[in-house]
Amino acid sequence: MTSAAYRPPHSDKLPYAFKCITMQLAREPQFPEGNPDYGYRLIAPLDAHGQINPDLWREHREECKVVRFKPREIDEVGHLVRKRKNWVFHYDVQGDDAEHTGYRFGDEHFTVGEYISVREHGVMHTFKVTSIVPVGSW
Repeated sequence: MTSAAYRPPHSDKLPYAFKCITMQLAREPQFPEGNPDYGYRLIAPLDAHGQINPDLWREHREECKVVRFKPREIDEVGHLVRKRKNWVFHYDVQGDDAEHTGYRFGDEHFTVGEYISVREHGVMHTFKVTSIVPVGSW
């Protein structure tokens, strides 16, 4: 998984609330056991309940990143962006290309073992949160 090499700039200066969240594809028809090589790594601030903290996100937008990893594809690095009260992964800062939308991310609790849904190119996939570590320690 090549995405492990990505580190946000100045990660040692981010508030402790910033976490590196790894989500891996959960079970679906093509992958009955899930797929640990397909998923997302998010850099995002979480509150005490494991929800994305919109105030800290607003203060540190540039550091709120997402890396999509998938077998036989180059990792995509983008931003975590808030649109119309929902969170999206935006890979083309200048245009509208390659957005993946989190399903009810504003309500989700990012804790290990939770399932998170993401719409990719019109198809909903479910991912399992497999690790959460402070950004400075990863």
